[in-house]
Amino acid sequence: MTKTALITGASRGLGAALAQELCDSHHIIAVAKTTGALEELDDRIQARGGSATLAPMDITNNDAMATLCRGIYDRWGHLDLWLHTAIHAAPLAPSDHIDGKDMAKSVATNITATSTLITYIAPLLGHSGQAVFFDDPVVGTSFYGSYGATKAAQIALARSWQSETASIGPKVSILTPAPMPTATRARFHPGEDRDALNSPQSQAAVILAQLKEVLG
Repeated sequence: MTKTALITGASRGLGAALAQELCDSHHIIAVAKTTGALEELDDRIQARGGSATLAPMDITNNDAMATLCRGIYDRWGHLDLWLHTAIHAAPLAPSDHIDGKDMAKSVATNITATSTLITYIAPLLGHSGQAVFFDDPVVGTSFYGSYGATKAAQIALARSWQSETASIGPKVSILTPAPMPTATRARFHPGEDRDALNSPQSQAAVILAQLKEVLG
């Protein structure tokens, strides 16, 4: 039976690195808004001898996500692994200067879409699948109000699901990658020495090693 891995936020950074590392053992279902970046990812996956299904979609579009999950069920009947790397990173701002539109988009992407995806994806994972979320230590620090508050809420959802399914599955993991030179971090830390950071590829390898017992 084909092993399947759904990666939301797969076009760049950690999501793309995870897709490339996993394609040796899983068929990758790659979700992101940027079609060109997904096509480039597909080229890299094919060069490794892997295969992918590209889903250029916005995770805040409930109808699109429902259609995607129905398509996964119709084609494979299940999902082995879901890695949720999609995030909206609003500009840094003091808490008393947070832009309302930035906060609304952060809520829609980081909280509401995550909640909806859990509802849609849980039946595909069943009792034996695995969901993985990624925490960020900047939560609660200065100027990260919009991003930090909604990221914290996302992880709170994941922790609740983790507790609820601990004895019945699916298994829910929450991991904290080391700082990486991603586009998101570049917006937060312009001018930072990116060479001093950990590459997404190295962090993908670390994450998959942590999940090795579950992945088999």
